[in-house]
Amino acid sequence: MRMEDTRRDARRSAEVVRPDEEHPLGNIGGRVRLGVGSWLKSPALDFYGLIVVGSLLISVGLVMVLSSSSVGNISRGDSGFAGLLRQGTFAGMGLVALVVAALMPPGFYRRAAWFLFALGLALQCLVHVPGLGVEVYGNRNWIQIGSQRLQPSEFLKLALAVWLGAVLAMKRPLLHRPFHLIIPLLPGAGAALGLVILGHDLGTTLVMAMLVAGAVWVSGVPRRWFVVAGLAGTAAVIALTISSGNRMARIDNWLHGTCPGDTCLQSKQGMMGLAEGGWWGVGLGESRQKWGRLPAAEDDYIFAIIGEELGLIGTLGVLALFTALALLMFRMITRLDDHFMQITVAGISAWLLGQAFVNMMVVTGLLPVIGVPLPFISSGGSALLASMTALGVLISFARREPGAAKAIGARLSSVRSSISVLPAPRGRSAPAKRPATGTTRSSSSRPRRSGRGTAPSRRS
Repeated sequence: MRMEDTRRDARRSAEVVRPDEEHPLGNIGGRVRLGVGSWLKSPALDFYGLIVVGSLLISVGLVMVLSSSSVGNISRGDSGFAGLLRQGTFAGMGLVALVVAALMPPGFYRRAAWFLFALGLALQCLVHVPGLGVEVYGNRNWIQIGSQRLQPSEFLKLALAVWLGAVLAMKRPLLHRPFHLIIPLLPGAGAALGLVILGHDLGTTLVMAMLVAGAVWVSGVPRRWFVVAGLAGTAAVIALTISSGNRMARIDNWLHGTCPGDTCLQSKQGMMGLAEGGWWGVGLGESRQKWGRLPAAEDDYIFAIIGEELGLIGTLGVLALFTALALLMFRMITRLDDHFMQITVAGISAWLLGQAFVNMMVVTGLLPVIGVPLPFISSGGSALLASMTALGVLISFARREPGAAKAIGARLSSVRSSISVLPAPRGRSAPAKRPATGTTRSSSSRPRRSGRGTAPSRRS
């Protein structure tokens, strides 16, 4: 063996983590910390994280929609799997929309922002067309097309987020001037929120207001104008609440806990479901509240069914998934170097996280009853389609983070190379290697020693 080979082997052996009596498996903790640290610093973390967290949320939603809707469907003479088939169909359509949205470059959304926003406003206007708009529980926020009912405001949220990103990014150097801040932000956002509030859907209006606030905050609007807009919005919400007897009754029931008749039935049964679940739940599919006790068990109050069947651990698991989604989107805002993408991500995050926060607060009794679904989980085709499309937009932006495309490409190339390595077929022996020189040597022959203490002879 040559001296260089000896030194190289010595360096390699020095780098090997040798086990000892205290650490028989070696320095596993150090390896884990090093691996996790490098993974958290990876520029492709947001891309893969959005895919994993989104897939988990959608999967939880499909399972819980099946569990919470099966009894009601059977009582109506339908299949117990009707809810899953309906929600699964929308999930398949949403997957197509997600992939298409993820493949589109950010420049496409910037150029199409005004068209998408105008299309969203036009769809929202359809809820006020006689014979087409449908009123549910006092809210006129749906359209009926054949046997299918759609909610245009869900798609308007995504269009509003993209439009705010394009407008505020273009006017970002001039946002300290009141005129450039008001035009066209105030008329556009006012039209979107106004069309929804005309249908008496205050919950959706509040979510859209949070969307606007998140986008405006990240765009760098001076705080004094942000505070003024917040005070004006709070005054408008108070005025809309006072002018509605139904909303005032909900707030009164929430504050005092005294409910005439069955006005507190939904909130009480939801809290009862959470209480019955305990730590570990009564078991998947074993809910008692879904047997006609809890209204909208598969829709706005599906979080109560999760708590009843999966217990506190299940609700904390859902909360952990939304927390991970929040951290990923916050990381995207800090890493993206384009103002349009930053503001759009802020609007989408305020929409999805704000809506999830409001839904869980309502179910746990920390807010009065407001009819908003839990994103990705509640039953509802329009909400699922819009949420999955928004997730596709986020994935498209995550691919444009600095260094993300290179890291994703390297990972895909390594996967392709690992797939291309195939095992040798059984029953065939590997071909014998030919000697490097033309001379042959007997397997029993040994190298001759020229003398005592001398090194063995090497091949030429």
